[in-house]
Amino acid sequence: MAPSTPLTREAAEARHVVGTAAGSPVDASRLGVYAAMGATVAAVPLPWLPDSLARRVRGALVHDIAVRHGLSLTRDARDVLSEPLGPDGPRSLLAQAARFLGARFAVRTLTRFGPLGMVWPARAALLTWTLGHLLDRYLELSRMERAVRIDVEEARRVRQAIDGALARALTVETPTGPEPTTIDDQRDAVTALVDGLLGLAAGVPEWLVKRLDAAFDDLLTHARG
Repeated sequence: MAPSTPLTREAAEARHVVGTAAGSPVDASRLGVYAAMGATVAAVPLPWLPDSLARRVRGALVHDIAVRHGLSLTRDARDVLSEPLGPDGPRSLLAQAARFLGARFAVRTLTRFGPLGMVWPARAALLTWTLGHLLDRYLELSRMERAVRIDVEEARRVRQAIDGALARALTVETPTGPEPTTIDDQRDAVTALVDGLLGLAAGVPEWLVKRLDAAFDDLLTHARG
């Protein structure tokens, strides 16, 4: 069992400095593993289980991130952050059953179109990764509260900003840096065109993450008034 955390901000900051001496407290590979687990549980073909398992994965994720920042979560805060349908999502068995039947119908329809059958697990992976990435960003850069324990109101504010960032990521304005220039280019026209298209595709994740971060930061600023 992990040792308990002292309920003082100074103690948390001391632990955080020790944990981050070699880099960020939350490695990108950890988020990738949690995202993969989120995709896996989303594919379970049984009612209630996908949401229940997703809640477990997301709960473990937010706990892991909080601990690595020297913080803790109340039970209600963990519930708000880990609920797959958002802080006010349906928790009753009837609501989950209705959602499961709708999801299975959508998946069955999508699987007729080949690769589109991966949309549901891919969506779960994206949501899980986004939760971890933006919670880590909040704790690393934006948190102002002095308490070590994250309460339900703080968790709800962060969760609403995370969900809102996903909706605004494609419309928010972000500054663009200068593009690198090629020196002594020996490629022919076709090779240069193919390289350019592949490089453009490779830059899409970075482009989306920058927009996601910008939308999240903006929503947190407005939430604080």
